[in-house]
Amino acid sequence: MDLLRELHPQAMRIAALLRARSEKVAVADGATGGLIAASLLTVPGALDFFVGGGVVYSFRARDVLFALPRETYKGMRGASADYALLQARAIRDNFGADWGLAESGSVGGSAHPSGAPAGRSVAALAGPGSEHTRVLDTASDDRIANMGAFTRNALALLEDALLQP
Repeated sequence: MDLLRELHPQAMRIAALLRARSEKVAVADGATGGLIAASLLTVPGALDFFVGGGVVYSFRARDVLFALPRETYKGMRGASADYALLQARAIRDNFGADWGLAESGSVGGSAHPSGAPAGRSVAALAGPGSEHTRVLDTASDDRIANMGAFTRNALALLEDALLQP
């Protein structure tokens, strides 16, 4: 796939940073549909830094991957910073990783259950002593292009955080 080939050099840089720190990441893909994890898994020996994750595309998937009571989400909306950060913390903790990377967004092509506009994505990262979020608004309804843009945004958030001392 062209997108995975494009993202492979960045995935290699992320892998090197995680390996140098002896740290691991778990990923909760949302509107990215597994592309964040797939990008990281293009790196040979990914088991050194990647512990797993899943695609959180339904309430059932959310319940299984995060094991949080539904009341935990009360008042939260998808494609928001608080929602994505909660997911980043939960995937990190449930998978025993150092870092949790989550994405929640509305890729377009259909109405988002929370009413989020098409082209909105929030990437969230929870790691050792730091938490970060990054919002992306493409203002586009192009589902496939948005999936790529959302994946790029999430990987950039992870790489930027790992580059900080």
